[in-house]
Amino acid sequence: MESEKGTVSVILVEETLSLARRGGLDAGPLLEATGVSPAVLESPRSRITSEQYGALWNSIALALDDEFFGQDSHPMRSGGFVAMTRAALTAKSGGGALARSVGFMRLVLDDLFVRISAKSKSVRLEFVHSEHSQPPTMFAYATYFLLVYGLVCWLVGKRISVLGASFQCSTPAAVEEYKLLFCDDLAFGQDATYVDLASDFIDLPVVQTNRSVKAFLRDAPGNFIVKYRNPDSLAAQVRRLLRESPAEPWPSSTELATHFRLSESTMRRRLRAEGTTYLSIKDHLRRDFAIDELQRSDRPVGSIALELGFAEPSAFYRAFQKWTGLRPSDYRSVKSNHIE
Repeated sequence: MESEKGTVSVILVEETLSLARRGGLDAGPLLEATGVSPAVLESPRSRITSEQYGALWNSIALALDDEFFGQDSHPMRSGGFVAMTRAALTAKSGGGALARSVGFMRLVLDDLFVRISAKSKSVRLEFVHSEHSQPPTMFAYATYFLLVYGLVCWLVGKRISVLGASFQCSTPAAVEEYKLLFCDDLAFGQDATYVDLASDFIDLPVVQTNRSVKAFLRDAPGNFIVKYRNPDSLAAQVRRLLRESPAEPWPSSTELATHFRLSESTMRRRLRAEGTTYLSIKDHLRRDFAIDELQRSDRPVGSIALELGFAEPSAFYRAFQKWTGLRPSDYRSVKSNHIE
């Protein structure tokens, strides 16, 4: 199979679109421009590709002239992220880049800001909001985090480990998506909102330059939604292994445990602790690959099914409806070949 494409839940897509509608935008043209079929939004189990979500994110920000989607009383005007990137690019270290990014956001937004505090092995980003503003939603916290975190990860050339996070807001409908963005250790309804990062990035040098920034800014920050998902768990290691192998035959559970030098029961227990199973990982990889191929190519469904390890197209059809609540053809009703 190809490298990870990644997909995003339609629940998260709807949260994004609701902000666009609140800002007076018509969601129809936005979806059409990114190649998302209206039928896809009708099933709560469906998903769109990371490229589509990134394009949707960026088009809404441009149409609203607000890269924070109207979630603060002061808009983050178009070009704000570019300015923040260039300001942080002049830092010498990861810690300096984080400080400059958070400082920039403090200048731009009125209702929400972050305090940085460092311990021996962690760095805490504590979110503070104005008493005169509405409490931020989970999407507002995530938007801020993606802008700053994704930028700093790029600047130091590695994903910074997220150790845990606490939020004052209630548990969101798309909680599983937010676990992918942050980490498995999320707590909601808490007295404070903060994200703890492993501190090993603080002294890392900024490796990006003015030469590399142009390509980065072409797709950022919309591409952060999948690019900086947590790679450190056992489940992530399993996914990487499977993506590098043909779907048929993928290793058995016993063979997989042997590869990771674990007993089969230990492997199952660790995956359960991360909220998944080997079967679910395989299903999700097949689902994401299928969605990407259906959106981006004209390959026959039977060919896609065969590559994914299905002996018969009918078995693939049944699996796809189980994954998304839709038929494979529903993902082809709007072409997305304009998304590069």
